[in-house]
Amino acid sequence: MQAIILAAGMGKRLKSLTEHNTKCMVEVNGVTLIERMLRQLEAVHLSRIVIVVGYQGQKLIDFVSGLSIQTPIIYVNNPIYDKTNNIYSLALVKDHLCQEDTLLLESDIIFEDSVLETILHDLRDTLALVDKYESWMDGTCVKLGEDDSIEAFVPGKQLKFEEVDEYYKTVNIYKFSRHFSKKCYVPFLVAYQEALGDNEYYEQVLRVITILDNPEIKVKRLNGQLWYEIDDIQDLDIASSMFAVDDAQKLSLIQQRYGGYWRYPRVLDFCYLVNPYFPPQKMLDEIKASFEPLLTQYPSGMRVNALLAAKNFGVREEHILVGNGAAELIKALMGQLPGRIGMVCPTFEEYPNRCRKEDILAFTPDNADYSYTSKDLTDYFGDKDIETLLLINPDNPSGNYIPHGDMMNLVEWAKGKQLHLIVDESFVDFADESERTLIEQKILEENPHLYVMKSISKSYGVPGLRLGVLASGNTSVIAGLKKDVAIWNINSFAEFYMQIMEKYTGDYEAALGFSRKERSRLQDKLGEMPQLRVIPSQANYIMVELINGASSRELTQNLLVKHGIFVKDLSEKLGGKNYLRLAVRNREDNDRLLLALEQELGKG
Repeated sequence: MQAIILAAGMGKRLKSLTEHNTKCMVEVNGVTLIERMLRQLEAVHLSRIVIVVGYQGQKLIDFVSGLSIQTPIIYVNNPIYDKTNNIYSLALVKDHLCQEDTLLLESDIIFEDSVLETILHDLRDTLALVDKYESWMDGTCVKLGEDDSIEAFVPGKQLKFEEVDEYYKTVNIYKFSRHFSKKCYVPFLVAYQEALGDNEYYEQVLRVITILDNPEIKVKRLNGQLWYEIDDIQDLDIASSMFAVDDAQKLSLIQQRYGGYWRYPRVLDFCYLVNPYFPPQKMLDEIKASFEPLLTQYPSGMRVNALLAAKNFGVREEHILVGNGAAELIKALMGQLPGRIGMVCPTFEEYPNRCRKEDILAFTPDNADYSYTSKDLTDYFGDKDIETLLLINPDNPSGNYIPHGDMMNLVEWAKGKQLHLIVDESFVDFADESERTLIEQKILEENPHLYVMKSISKSYGVPGLRLGVLASGNTSVIAGLKKDVAIWNINSFAEFYMQIMEKYTGDYEAALGFSRKERSRLQDKLGEMPQLRVIPSQANYIMVELINGASSRELTQNLLVKHGIFVKDLSEKLGGKNYLRLAVRNREDNDRLLLALEQELGKG
């Protein structure tokens, strides 16, 4: 068997990276795409490798010649690479196709070794490698029959996104038997080229062939093997983390992204904290139905969005501010409250990151659960020189919760001490007690020293909308913050969400009930593992301590690399102690996490 690599293209979307080099000369973690691919092909002992070159072809030839590849390499030049598409490149090597069985690859893909093994070890002699369509994929897709036949080729421009559940993406790796190439593919290639010219794609020939009664070609479906097509600098950035040189680097690069994991094949995110049971499908359908005007028209300004938030949370417009996520409001508020600030540590890093270190007075609970009460706070900060006290309730990462009655005592205590009190209630809706929130008109009016922050992303399950609110009876501070943030600080989708969210209050309460029940089940299951100690939580996450010498860093690494599960390692936050924070997702996802933990830690 031979390999044919199509490497004539210019890779314009990679901009400066391909200004003086062909696309396959781009490096991922210090290794060019072409070198990685050639060494993978060398390992499967092919008779030869044919490379179609074009743009910067001599540079590519010179580079490959210096790699000491033992498999014979033949170069075929495409002199009009800038005027043709890949059908012309493949036509240049049609005689090679007819001489022996062939692996056909495009040079802009990166894949793990098991991808090649998957197609080579399949006994069927003519195959297209495919993977289930995901939102990050681009280009030609196929619809499949139950017998692995290709029922339709769907070019990227003809994708119907309402049908994506039926699509598989071509990986751009094919196995052609000599018989298929000689008797079927090459004759159709020549005819197609003569009829439609050279500015076409070779997949179009396969599209025609699949119409035949017996097209011979079948598909081989991938099942979790990693691959990525690199078309632009964002693809390159993602590939760098997917194909990191070692597990530690991969974990570090993933952690540095702070989201966007929908672009990663099969990564299950147990790190970031989102309600898995809300919004309901009807609400999603309502948003989808208004997609076009929301995309093409301006959102309202700050005043209107404050009215929407006031309606939803039952307070007056002058007492509430809407933010582009709570993060925007945290930054704005922390800039308004100078002086020393008391806070519990460990905590959500966005708050201390917005303060000068010398202005922070930290209270660290002296127990392994990182638990504390309102009395612990008043005892500790009672004689301290601070102007503001910050509290996240339930706290992050511990899940520690101060009941509503005790929170009201803390509000009164802070008033008597003439302290600003910031309470972040981003996770309070998950708490078991019925009376939870401080965002009530009477509470705000009577306590202008109180500032209540809430991330809509966390409890309402819409982090992509970037929504948060800040409520306070201090109308002058709220008015000042409204002037400080941009007039259009949220988009139309976020505004529309606030416009309709009141209709779904019942669904929201039901979703919270499901989440609390699942949290309880997950805590019980985690508690059955002798290597874990579970810290009770009232949030939508659970903090666990690894005992018996297990490393949280190592476990986090193994869960990501071996199981595709991303959790929050707390060792750096907690001074090297081996704790994890695990999001509460739905039952199916949580069971997958439990199984992975059992496999990594053992049953006992």
